Amino acid sequence: MNHKYLVGAALLLVVITFVAKLICNKSSGDSSTVLPLSEISPVQGSTSEPPEKPILGIPVTRQVAIEHYFQYMDDLVRAYDTLVPYELSEQFLVRANPWLIDRLENTDYYRQIALGNFVVDQRKMTILQAGDTLFLPGPKAASILQTDIQATYLDINLPAFRLHIIQRDSVLYDFPVRIGKNQKKYLAMAKGYVDLRTHTGTGEIIRINRSPVFYDPVTGKQFTHTKRDDHNTTWMPLIPWIEPSINGNRYGQMIHPTTNPRTLGKPASNGCIGLKEADAWRVYYYAPLGTKVVIRYDLLEVSPNGDTLRYNDVYQYQTGRKKTVGKSALLPSAGSEQVCWCGQ
Repeated sequence: MNHKYLVGAALLLVVITFVAKLICNKSSGDSSTVLPLSEISPVQGSTSEPPEKPILGIPVTRQVAIEHYFQYMDDLVRAYDTLVPYELSEQFLVRANPWLIDRLENTDYYRQIALGNFVVDQRKMTILQAGDTLFLPGPKAASILQTDIQATYLDINLPAFRLHIIQRDSVLYDFPVRIGKNQKKYLAMAKGYVDLRTHTGTGEIIRINRSPVFYDPVTGKQFTHTKRDDHNTTWMPLIPWIEPSINGNRYGQMIHPTTNPRTLGKPASNGCIGLKEADAWRVYYYAPLGTKVVIRYDLLEVSPNGDTLRYNDVYQYQTGRKKTVGKSALLPSAGSEQVCWCGQ
């Protein structure tokens, strides 16, 4: 009797297993069975337009060193400006090919030292290789890029020693800087004592110097070489210097690379705003002529995380000293496109 019960139970178990398998097979093959939306990967390109193709590709047929780079880019702009339905410029061409900014950033002396390369003359470094291609975007992509460029500005908070590249309400880049010293000093090129504190205010980029000639502002003597933080001596790099007006005035406060990044985060210049070489390349391409510049002196800021940041009063504006700025050093020749006197 017990044996019959065992056989019956075994047969019942087989039947239940068989029925369950049929149900599972039907469910897996049923087209009405769907996954939750969170688990579904959309078919690429099924609901969006295909990306716009570039209008043209410009082949690079020879090596181009930094010392010839700007002339090469100017030649490209002249050659291709009439072939595209928008205004072409060096900044636009490079922003449309951002890999080129990355390559320029990597010519930074200290980046090369970190890789084990001592570069005595960065002007000789190759920046474009034969076989590279620069692409000219289609009209839709070009319109978006032009709008982005127009919506970009520089924001510099002096006591924070930071320069921000801001597009609309978003911080694209955040760089450490050095600023003017908290002192007055005799500068031969200004022919008098100068308040070296960096001026605050609002203005715009009014001049770009791609071929600077360097002068020591204290002695007025020209120089071509610089001593680095590691005590090596090299040629001055060929990186553009840009000049903003501040409240409608030209104070000679340039935004430029420093060859001594150990001075970043300090009041260490003659009034200019200094950056790492790599960062200066990016600022140059994100701040063409006409770009808005805001230089402020805010001792309190709120971080993106909501934290309140407090900075030292480096110019002692809130310790009993009146917030005034005396005579400012001006460019020795207001019409010069070559002279850079702020120092290294």
